[in-house]
Amino acid sequence: MSIIHEESVRGGSMFRDINADDEDSQPTEIESMCMNCHEDGMTRLLLSKIPFFKEVIVSSFRCDHCHWSNTEIQSAGRIQDQGIRYTVKIRSKQDLDREVVRSDSAITKIPELDFEVPAYTQKGSLSTIEGLLDRAVAALQQDQAVRRAEFPDLALQIDEFVHKLQKLKHVEEEFTLIIEDPSGNSFVENPVAPQKDEAMTVTHFTRTVDQDAQLGLYPENQLEEEKTENNLEAMRGEVLKFKTNCPECNVPASTNMKLVQIPHFKEVIIMATNCDDCGHRTNEVKSGGATEALGTKITLHVTDASDMSRDLLKSETCGILIPELEFELGMAAVGGKFTTLEGLLTNIKDLIVSKNPFLCGDSSTSDRSEKLQQFGAKIDRIMAGEMDVHIILDDPAGNSYIQNVYAPDPDPELTIEKYTRTYEQNEDLGLNDMKTEGYAE
Repeated sequence: MSIIHEESVRGGSMFRDINADDEDSQPTEIESMCMNCHEDGMTRLLLSKIPFFKEVIVSSFRCDHCHWSNTEIQSAGRIQDQGIRYTVKIRSKQDLDREVVRSDSAITKIPELDFEVPAYTQKGSLSTIEGLLDRAVAALQQDQAVRRAEFPDLALQIDEFVHKLQKLKHVEEEFTLIIEDPSGNSFVENPVAPQKDEAMTVTHFTRTVDQDAQLGLYPENQLEEEKTENNLEAMRGEVLKFKTNCPECNVPASTNMKLVQIPHFKEVIIMATNCDDCGHRTNEVKSGGATEALGTKITLHVTDASDMSRDLLKSETCGILIPELEFELGMAAVGGKFTTLEGLLTNIKDLIVSKNPFLCGDSSTSDRSEKLQQFGAKIDRIMAGEMDVHIILDDPAGNSYIQNVYAPDPDPELTIEKYTRTYEQNEDLGLNDMKTEGYAE
């Protein structure tokens, strides 16, 4: 481990971007015992950064005595603010080629077989859906020879179930794969990006107390829930500062927080992080008020480049649609932001094109790369005012906003619609199970 220690002492980043031309990005080699033959083998560790998956530790073991090998991937980044759940409908053999990043804390389910791989029973992996099925089959077949001798009935049941798992790879019938990760550090590929994947549903959820405990997260001292009006007024005029870690390099940094009143809208909380080590800057916006009684759908008709300077507030519950590009981005994909329309489009382009891990290396295909590059070019044309499009912010919580440049008069290019949320939207916001009266009952 001395190589890692020396790298950190020199002040360089321990986690380097994956780059075949980087001669300094060499794995650390550690002699370790083979768990198969108990002779000495070699473990290689590589600390890297993968887009969408933050920092990772890739480990590879090989034994020259028995030729046994093993590879693992572990997340070295921070635990995300919310857990994530991917529900994928497998309808063809092509769906089995979807790439999957599965962390240690992820749960894998196939409801049709009543099959579940619990969290922390398998190491993290970078594979495909077919690879996940093969790994599950290999785990079930382990020690089958011993079972056949001592527990023949149990061995027969396992053989029958393994046959069902292997049959799934032929995709004779549609089945469902669910990957639920409380840490939020798992990922399933969308092969039709930037368009919406009709076969996959992505849901962000708030972790339970037990899930937080499993991840090693425990509540610390919290700010008092109720503040007097005098304290609240003092907070409005003060920038609060607290310690945190940089989301890019994980070095300790400071986050500034301030209450801001947006004209003709409401009060919001703006949090900005500036890392002195790597120079990364980020800002996040959260609503300072309650969830509105009705959802809000804001449609802006972009007519020229001057619209790019409009102030915009996108809450973390807000989805983004651009019908002319057949583009839809779900809630929490780019987090809460207080920026301009140009800034939001730049974030979308970075997310879909610039930081897309499937545009480079072995994962890249010419058709996919060309499609995403064309999408990025269209975003550039919109920012230059060369495309007539509509930008739609759909926020079930009603906490998003686009500036009305004609205020207090109506804006002819801006339409605001209020609507009643569906049961599913209330479920995503956690409102269906919320009890606000009759606590003694």
